[in-house]
Amino acid sequence: MASLNAFITEERIESDADGPLAGKTVAVKDNISTEGVRTTCGSAMLDDYVAPYDATVVSRLKDAGATIVGKSNMDEFGMGTTTETSAFGPTRNPVDTDRVPGGSSGGSAAAVTAGEADLALGSDTGGSIRCPAAFCGVVGIKPTYGLVSRYGLVAYANSLEQIGPIAPSVSEAASLLDVISGEDANDSTTVAEGDDSDYAAAAGGDVDGLTLGVPTELIEGADEGVVETFWDSISELEAQGATYEEVSLESIEHALAAYYVIATSEASSNLARFDGVRYGLSGGEGNWNESFARAREEGFGAEVKRRILLGTYALSAGYHDKYYKKAQDARAWVRRDFEGVFDDVDLVASPTMPVLPPELGESLDDPLQLYLMDANTVPVNLANLPAISVPAGEADGLPVGLQLVAPKFDESTMIRAASAVE
Repeated sequence: MASLNAFITEERIESDADGPLAGKTVAVKDNISTEGVRTTCGSAMLDDYVAPYDATVVSRLKDAGATIVGKSNMDEFGMGTTTETSAFGPTRNPVDTDRVPGGSSGGSAAAVTAGEADLALGSDTGGSIRCPAAFCGVVGIKPTYGLVSRYGLVAYANSLEQIGPIAPSVSEAASLLDVISGEDANDSTTVAEGDDSDYAAAAGGDVDGLTLGVPTELIEGADEGVVETFWDSISELEAQGATYEEVSLESIEHALAAYYVIATSEASSNLARFDGVRYGLSGGEGNWNESFARAREEGFGAEVKRRILLGTYALSAGYHDKYYKKAQDARAWVRRDFEGVFDDVDLVASPTMPVLPPELGESLDDPLQLYLMDANTVPVNLANLPAISVPAGEADGLPVGLQLVAPKFDESTMIRAASAVE
């Protein structure tokens, strides 16, 4: 098998704690700070940056007895759907090494699929856990915003992103979520709902009486093989006692545009700190403007520069109300749409990704097409809801993921239904 390039840094950190993850190995996405270990975010800008402290999730892994086996590859600063924009080279999909693993947590998903780690942590800003989980045939959970601490996560778009687990099975993903969830004094956006959780106990596979809502907008336009596999999994859930009904989320038509305005705007602000003075690659000598420009020109890749420029434009004087404010209005509409649907159904179901994993290099020349691949996942981040991607079967020999979305902090119902799909 060709080298997967799943890790940027392979370094083993043992824990002698006797917790629920004792004996388990975990890959940590390279945008999550790990004390004494290089944390590059997949960028040449942070090529030699060593984090001086542990993210809260890393501390909780150590307390739970996990062994960290390295920092996994990722799209630069989490910006991508294929894990091809890393400054350290692309990651390959273990299922078919000529294809992408999905992104931006592609290294984490590939490591779990290939058995290079038992479990992994990813981060999900617009689907970056669920996409690679679907493409690599494993389970990925994007928790409710605030359930898991983001302290120590290098921010890309902080109002959208969450750290979450990737694992071979629903119960293992739920067990990892139990370890990392809960309130954190270092992150004021966290809440107590995850304290003393037992999500693993929910993975019993009982869906009798559950009602699934299937948004027609998230089925139309998907690949034929993906749609067939999706409906097969819905039929299987029906056979186990669940029912489904078609629902409409009219706001979804605008979700993708709103997401990219908000995400790039936050990126332009968050990444301003990487100027070669406070953080990042030095721009060398010269006046401040020249040094600053040189550091960012040499340190950032093309996709990061594109998103910073888009975000800076959206926030600039004269365009803030035209783009950013309207995007926030659309975000509120998406949130209301989901709340209305959850008055009638327990979960929303759709294909995780509307396409099968592309071949390496196939989609890099068309950024708009890459952005459209996120259509089924980004509405969840705009609404700050929890979602899971679970393997639903195969089409043309490649994995297809089923996405289940739950109301805020109802991870247990989501995990229960997902475990019935396995």
